[in-house]
Amino acid sequence: MRDDVAMPHLTRRSFLARSSALGVTAPLAFAAPTAASRRDKLNIGVIGVANRGKDNLDGVAHENIVALCDVDARYLEAAGTRFKDARRFADFRELLQLPNLDAVVVSTPDHTHAPAAAMALRRGLDVYCEKPLTHSVHEARVLQQLAGERQAVTQMGTQIHALPNYRRVVELVQSGAIGSVADVHVFFNARTWSGKGKPKETGPAPAHLNYALWLGPAPEQPYRPGFHPADWRRYWDFGGGTFADMGCHFTDLAFWALDLRAPTTVQAFGPEPDADAAPDGMRVEYAFPARGSLGAVRLQWYDGGQRPAVLKDLGLEAWNAGVLFVGSDGRYLISDYERHQLGPAATFAGFKPPAPFVPASIGHYKEWLEAVRTRGRTTCPFSYSGPLTEAVLLGNVSFRLGGKKLDWDAKAGVVRNEPGAAALLARPYRAGWTL
Repeated sequence: MRDDVAMPHLTRRSFLARSSALGVTAPLAFAAPTAASRRDKLNIGVIGVANRGKDNLDGVAHENIVALCDVDARYLEAAGTRFKDARRFADFRELLQLPNLDAVVVSTPDHTHAPAAAMALRRGLDVYCEKPLTHSVHEARVLQQLAGERQAVTQMGTQIHALPNYRRVVELVQSGAIGSVADVHVFFNARTWSGKGKPKETGPAPAHLNYALWLGPAPEQPYRPGFHPADWRRYWDFGGGTFADMGCHFTDLAFWALDLRAPTTVQAFGPEPDADAAPDGMRVEYAFPARGSLGAVRLQWYDGGQRPAVLKDLGLEAWNAGVLFVGSDGRYLISDYERHQLGPAATFAGFKPPAPFVPASIGHYKEWLEAVRTRGRTTCPFSYSGPLTEAVLLGNVSFRLGGKKLDWDAKAGVVRNEPGAAALLARPYRAGWTL
């Protein structure tokens, strides 16, 4: 498989250069096949087995599921009934001590992604981890470094990346169908995960939930109704609101098609920041530098009802979520998960798209599993999904700093113009927890 397809639009040389600039060791030459590649089925441990975890468990269910982990006893019981021979754990640190694992799937809340994935990588395991890859920029850096050093096969759970529609959009952009692209608008119209402060009501956690393990490295605090199983996404201690939840899915398309890596500046616009909870809508503006023959790009994210004004100008108001590439000479391309549209219509009358050059995916989970067997590559390894996650998380950092425009030094991993950003790029862990 070509390097510029397997590692989206990157040659081996350009990937090495970018990885070096980020201080990340890239897994370009994998170790010799292990015993895992010689077995029909891999020994998989699954951390988080319900909701998104159940979907991910389903994706690897045909392998040998040897261990299950969940802090909710109900979820663990249900999964254990299905996989009767699998050992059960409430604490992923115990699961990761098992000697017979080949790989793990991490589907916990955001704030425990990195501790679980880092421990697995240090154990020499291959890792599939849900999006966003981490809860902080520093964690994303650590996982990229570990994955490179250990030559691990990794994949972030941006499942839409494997669908045919994204591939056709990448081909259209990279073949020049809309000319040069200097502006991209990425928008998600819903107010999915926002709030004002944390609920005032506190109380004992449900009997089926091991709250101490659920809290993990997050700051010590009483249980509040709604934290589990889903509302944690509203609160900075555990998630990153609508943007962290959906940003990696939609922004992924722009990163892939335009070979984006690290922004140079990031600025968020929205309501007055809440100390505890994500906003009900915001806009984030990124500046990405020129890349080889590709010019600089301004990318803007919108959520919670904020929408690009240009949608109305182009007659695209019916699109509630998607990615709009603004090309030269008035041309554009808009896409969501399953469809795309070129415009203006008159310009593209009789247009024939380029012959497909991005190979069809065998499936997002299968890509990872086959790469584990063969020491091959995936399309969303941590070397790609780490910088994507960093960019999304930097938008939240700017917002929490009151919309400060961040001058981002990607090589050093620091904000040059705002010392206060350091506390949001890396977070302290509660006693007993390490990265």
